[in-house]
Amino acid sequence: MPTRSLPLKPSHLAAAIMLGLAIPGIGLAQDAASPTENKARTLDTVTVTGSRIKRTEIETQLPVTVLQKERIDQLGISSAEQLLMFLNIAGNGSDNLASNGGIVSEEQRGNNGVSGANLRGQGADATLVLLNGRRVATHGLKGRAVDLNSIPFAALDRVEVLRDGASAVYGTDAIGGVINFITKTDYTGLEASTFVDVTEEGGGNIFRANLLGGWGDLDNDRWNVFGTVTYKKNEILRGTDRDFSNTFQPDRGLSPDTRGTPFATVFSLGSTGVGATSLLRNGQLDPADPAVRQTAINILDLPGAAGCESGGDMMGPYDHRLWSSAASRYACAWDYPAAAIIQQPQESVDFIGRATFKISDNHQAYVELVGSQVDVEKTFEPNQISSSTSTATTALGPATWYPMNATTQETYDMVYDALAAYFGAGNLNYGAPIAYRWRCIACGPRQIETTTKSYRFLAAFEGSLGSKWDYNVGLSRASSKSESTLGSGYHYTDALRTILGSGLLNPFLLPGQEQSAAAMSALDAASAAGVMLYGGESILTTLDATFSGSLGFSLPGGEVLAATGIDLRREEFKFDGDSRVDKRPIFNAPFDESNILDNVSRDIKAVYAEVYLPLLDNLDITVAGRYDEYDGFGSTTNPKVSFKFEPFDGVALRGAYSTGFKVPSFNQLFNGVTETQYTGLDLADPATCPTGIANPSVAGCESIRPVELFGGKEDLQPEESTQKSFGVVLAPVDWLNVSVDWWEIERENTIRSAPRDILIQYYDVFADNWIRDASGEVVAIDRRYINSGGSLMRGIEIDGNVMGDLAGGTFRLNLNGSYINTFKTKALETLPYTDNLVGDYVRYYNLPIKWKHTLTFTWQKGDWSHNLSQIYRDGYNDELPVSVRNNSYIPENWNPRVSNYTTYNYSLVYSGIERMKLTFGVKNLFDEDPPFTAHQNDFAAGAAWETRIADPRGRAYSLLMEYKFR
Repeated sequence: MPTRSLPLKPSHLAAAIMLGLAIPGIGLAQDAASPTENKARTLDTVTVTGSRIKRTEIETQLPVTVLQKERIDQLGISSAEQLLMFLNIAGNGSDNLASNGGIVSEEQRGNNGVSGANLRGQGADATLVLLNGRRVATHGLKGRAVDLNSIPFAALDRVEVLRDGASAVYGTDAIGGVINFITKTDYTGLEASTFVDVTEEGGGNIFRANLLGGWGDLDNDRWNVFGTVTYKKNEILRGTDRDFSNTFQPDRGLSPDTRGTPFATVFSLGSTGVGATSLLRNGQLDPADPAVRQTAINILDLPGAAGCESGGDMMGPYDHRLWSSAASRYACAWDYPAAAIIQQPQESVDFIGRATFKISDNHQAYVELVGSQVDVEKTFEPNQISSSTSTATTALGPATWYPMNATTQETYDMVYDALAAYFGAGNLNYGAPIAYRWRCIACGPRQIETTTKSYRFLAAFEGSLGSKWDYNVGLSRASSKSESTLGSGYHYTDALRTILGSGLLNPFLLPGQEQSAAAMSALDAASAAGVMLYGGESILTTLDATFSGSLGFSLPGGEVLAATGIDLRREEFKFDGDSRVDKRPIFNAPFDESNILDNVSRDIKAVYAEVYLPLLDNLDITVAGRYDEYDGFGSTTNPKVSFKFEPFDGVALRGAYSTGFKVPSFNQLFNGVTETQYTGLDLADPATCPTGIANPSVAGCESIRPVELFGGKEDLQPEESTQKSFGVVLAPVDWLNVSVDWWEIERENTIRSAPRDILIQYYDVFADNWIRDASGEVVAIDRRYINSGGSLMRGIEIDGNVMGDLAGGTFRLNLNGSYINTFKTKALETLPYTDNLVGDYVRYYNLPIKWKHTLTFTWQKGDWSHNLSQIYRDGYNDELPVSVRNNSYIPENWNPRVSNYTTYNYSLVYSGIERMKLTFGVKNLFDEDPPFTAHQNDFAAGAAWETRIADPRGRAYSLLMEYKFR
C-alpha cells in the first residue's frame, strides 16, 4: 500500500535500532546498514507487532525480536516448532510433538499432532499467534491454542515476536507475548526451493519442497497475484534409534516402573476371593528372604535362570529397590518409554495465495487464502495386558488368565515347573489359570492418526484517507478441523478377551518364537484400526478495522500519532466423540465421550485506541487501551503505557506497564463431567481429619473412597494478568550495541483443575467441593476447573552485538540470552507465593531453567557467508526418584543435578551462481547427546532425556537450494 517516507539520520543509537538491537536476538535485521555506514537513510512507515500505529522508528519502546527468512534459512530451521525450540524467549513447555508422543496428562489430552507457541513460559494458550497481523483458528481437537504446523512456514518473509503483554492491542491470550508470522504481500517471478535435513545416525530426516510464482506489477499493471505451495515430510525417529533413550539406568535412579513385559510376569492376587483361583496363590515365600512374600515373578529372573534380558529387546530386571517393592524382587521390566516415538512422522501440504488490486493511488484491495493439511501419526508402546487384576474397567480381567488346555499345556508346564523348582509347590495351584501382566508385542504399537485441515480466507481494503490517516479493513473466516482415528495396536475388547482366555495368544514366548498363524489371524480380525476416535472443529469469523495517522498537532518532540479500531469476532467450536452406531468397547482406546460439544459459540466486540506522544526530542510515551465485551463474561478493559527516554546520545531507556486477560476455553467451560473412583486407602475426610490422611487409629481419620468429578464449569471467569518491563539500550559507538530488558508477569484468578491437596489444605475455602450424602458422608469430590491462585515470573533478556571489518569481509558477534530469576505460585489469591521454582524440575508444563542463550558469529565476504552458533540450556535440579523421596534407597550413581546442554550449529551460504542460492548446514556439530534425567516416565515423555529442552536427532546435515527461474 502507499506509505509516506520520512528522513531519519541515525545516531549511534538509531543505527543500533536499524541493525537489530531494538529488534534483538538471532533474527538480526537483514536489510540493515553495514557496520561502517553512517549516512542519512529513508525508512517507510511500518506497523510493527505490538502497536497499531505506523511510524518510522521501528520498535524502540517495546522489545520485539524480528527474524528475517534469510536468517531462519541460515539456521537450518524448517518449521515453526523448530523455531520456537530455538528461541531463548520461548518457554520450555510440552508444546512440541516429542512431548506429546505417548500417554499424556488430562490437560494435554486431545492435543494429537499439535505444536504450540509458548512465550516466557506462560503456555501456548496464553501466547497469541497471528498470521499477517490477524488471528487464525485454534486447533480443532482442543480449541485452546494455534497449531504451528498449519503455518505456511516456507512462504514467510519474516517473524516478529513481541516479548511483552499485548491485551491492550490484541485482546485475549496475549499474556506471554505475540508471535506474528508475516508472509510476502506481493511477488513477481517464479522460484523453487528444496530442503533436506538428514541425521547422521539415521531416522528423523526432514524434507521440504516449495514453489512460488507471481504475476503483475502493482505500479504498472495495478494488480499482483501470487501463490506458493509447500510439501513437507518428517520421517519417524524412534526412541530405540538413539542410545541415550534408555530407562534401564537404575544406578542413576531411573528404571521403568512396569512389570508388563514381552515375556509375561506371573502375579499373585491373594489367598481368598478371585486370587485363590489362580496358579500363584498368595505369593511365594522367598527362600533367600523368608520374610518377604513374592507376588510378581518372572521365571526368567529366578536364580539360575537366563535373566530378564533373554526375554526380548528392551527387557531387564524390575528394580524393586528403586520402586520400594520388595515383593517384585524377581519381576522383569520393559523399557516402554524408549518404545515411544521421539519424532512423530508428519506429512503436510500448505498453500497461500494473494491477489492485490490497486484501485487508485491511495487505495487497494486484496484477497488472501491460506490452507493446509497436516497428517501426524502418534505412535507409542503396545498395550499392556493386565489380566492380573480382577476388574475389567482397567484391564481385561480374570477371564483372560492363561488357561491350561491342550493348546497351552507345554507352556503352562514350563511356567509351573520353573516356579515349583525354586519356591516349591506349596502355594501353587496346578491346573488353575495363570494371572499375568504382558506387553502384547504381537498386538503392534498403538497408533493414533490425526489429520488437520485448516484454512483462512481474508478480504481486505487498505489505503490512505487524505494526507494524514491510513486505514485497513478486513473480513476473514478461519477454520481448523481435525480428526483422530485409531491405527494399529487397538482391538475390540470382547474379541481380545476371547482370544486371550482361550490361550490362543501365548504371553510366554522367547525371542525367535512366534505366535501361531491362528493367533495372528484372530488378532487381525479383532483389530479396530480405522475407527474414528474423535474429531473437532474450531471456527473464527472476524471483522476488523484499524485507522492510523496524525492527530493534527505536535508536541516538542514531534507529531502526535494515533490509531483506533474495532474488532468483532465470533468463535465457534464443536467436538465429536465416538460416532459409530455399534459402540463395541475397544480396549484402552482413549475415547472422550463425556466432552462432546455441539457447536458452542460466543461473540466478542472490542474497540481499542492508541496514542503516541513525543513529549520531548528525547522522550516519548505511548498510551493504549482496549475494551472487550464477551458473551457470558461481561466486559474487560485493559490499558498499556510504554515509554522511551534518551538521556544521552547512545543511551535509551524503555519500559511498559499493562494488564491482560485470558478467557476460559470452550473445553474448560462446557466439558462434560466424568467420574473417577478414588481407589487408594490413604484419604480421609478433611472436615474431621485436617491432614486428609487416613489413619484408623485416629478418630475421624477413617479411610474414605469417594468418586472424583472432572470437567468444565460454566461459571469460570477470565484469568487476569499484569505485565511490567524496563530496559536499557546502549550504543556508545557504531560497532557495539547492547540491550537489557527486565520483565515481570503476574497472573491471578488462574484456571486449573482443582488439585486434591489444595482442596484438603484449604478445606474451609473449598468445603462445597466435598459433596456429601444425607448422612454427611463424603461421596464425591468436585475437582472440576476453578479460578484460584496465581503465578509470578520475572526475568531478564539480554542482547548484544559487536560488528566490524575482518579479513576483507564483515563480521557480527551476537549474544542473545534469557535469565529467569523468579517463578512462584500460590493456591489462593490471599496467600503468599510459594518458594521459587526456578532451576527445579516441574512436571507437564513449563520447565523454568535459569539461563539460556545463543551466541552467534557471522562472517560475510562477497558471495560467501559463514555462521557459527552456540546454543546453551542451563542445568536444573532433577526430579527425585521414588526411593530417594521415601528415604528407602539411594542409587549408587544418582546425581540430583541435570547437566547443562550445549550444542553448536554451522552453516555456509553461497550465492555466486546466477539465480541460485545454496545453504549448507551442520546441526549439533559435535553430536552432543541430551543430558541424562531421572524424571518419572509415567508423568513426562522422554526416556532418560528431557523433550522440553533437548534435540534428540543428533548431528544432522542440511542443504537448501533456491533457484529463481525469472
